[in-house]
Formats: sequence, C-alpha cells, structure tokens
Amino acid sequence: MDTKNLLAIAEEAARIAGAALRAHKPKVIKSWGKDMKIDADKDIHRLILKHLSTTGIPVLSEEDDMHNFDMDLKWVVDPLDGSINFVRGIPACVVSIALMKNGEPIIGVVYDFNRNEIFSGIVGTGAWLNGKRFFVSTVRERGEAILMTGFPSHTDYATEALEKYISTVQSFKKVRLLGSAALSLAYVASGRADAYYEKDIKIWDVAAGLALVKAAGGEYRNPKIDIEGKCTTFVSNGNLLIEDLNTQHSK
Repeated sequence: MDTKNLLAIAEEAARIAGAALRAHKPKVIKSWGKDMKIDADKDIHRLILKHLSTTGIPVLSEEDDMHNFDMDLKWVVDPLDGSINFVRGIPACVVSIALMKNGEPIIGVVYDFNRNEIFSGIVGTGAWLNGKRFFVSTVRERGEAILMTGFPSHTDYATEALEKYISTVQSFKKVRLLGSAALSLAYVASGRADAYYEKDIKIWDVAAGLALVKAAGGEYRNPKIDIEGKCTTFVSNGNLLIEDLNTQHSK
C-alpha cells in the first residue's frame, strides 16, 4: 500500500473541500436539541467522496450509517467538523479525513481552511503542518499541561455527570474547548496542547486526529466504538499518563 500517495490524495480532497467551504454561505436545514445540519454537509461530502473514489477504498462518513465500518480498510470522513462554529462565523472548523486499517487510523488529514493550515500524518512515518515536520509536546506534568476537550451534542448535563467530568479534568493547568474534536487533536499532535479527552464522541470526528497524534509521537487508548459510531477517547503526548484519566473517568 502506497501510504504517501494515499496521503497526497486525502490532502488534495481536503483542500478542495476547504476551498468550497470558504466560498459557501451556510444555511441551516435542520436543527434539533443541541445539534444542527447545514446544507454544506452533503455537498462537501460528495466532493470528498468523488476525489477519494479514485483509490477504490470504501468511505465511512458522518453523512452515512455504520454499514461500511466493518471493512478492513476504509476512509473515515467528517466533511465539516465544527458545523455550529462555521454557521456562527467562529474560525474553529475543519475538514477531517482518515484512513483506517483493521480498526486503527493510519493516515490523518485535518484541514483548517480558515487559517490554511493542513495537518497531515502517516503512522510510523511522521506528521507535518503545511509540509513542515512536527512532534507532540514534551510536557510531563498535568499541572503544566493544556487539555483539549468538548461536550458532544448528546452530552448529559445532569449535575452528577458534570461533577464526574470536572473531577476528570480539574488537575490540568488549562482546559480548552474549541468545538471541533479534529482540530483539538491536531493541536495535541502539533504540540500546541498536551492531551485530549472526550466522552461518546463519534469516530469520524476523531479518526484523523488520532492518526496525527500517533504519527507525531503521542499515544491514545484504543477507543471501543459502539454501533452508533461513538467512542470515549483519551489521548496524550506520550509523557502524560492517560491511564490516570481513564481511572478517574471510570469512577
């Protein structure tokens, strides 16, 4: 498998999608609870699908169900991670494309089209920001670390659930919520932050970012993915102990 060629195809697909999003004025077509669907989602999905189809590898996207997930080799795509940010003009939204093999992300591309920053990586080879190699941070103490996290749209906001969440994250120096899991993970991979934790996040939101983190020298606890595509994700730069996060989360 020519991973460098596949990465180049994914990067080009992400850039095409990002250019279309920059030129697009978003329109909300459906809103429910704490989530929404905008008209760009399916249009961008089709653009990416058309470009990735040249590889002959099946695609699992936020716009699909989970029927393709059991494939040994598959693209996992979020055409627009951070839709609400995009609608409101908050520049924290990205195109996310991953290649997964036997359940593990091996290639990741996260394109921040607002800043024209493309984070890309191949596990076992390296990770790059606009072509320049990057690595995870060297921070070792949680009291000095920045944690990226978020609340998925189906989050339980009951008092007990929130108290459990606070107990998991309170030992970090700073906690940041961008509203885009893929961008958060790209920041951990590139050393801008040090760890990431999110409960019940969808696999297409994190697959590319997980590949980036591992390609840049970090680590993650292999997420167990349910039938709806949700997983709980613990990620670090490899110096911070993610086992501690897992223990606190399980209490």
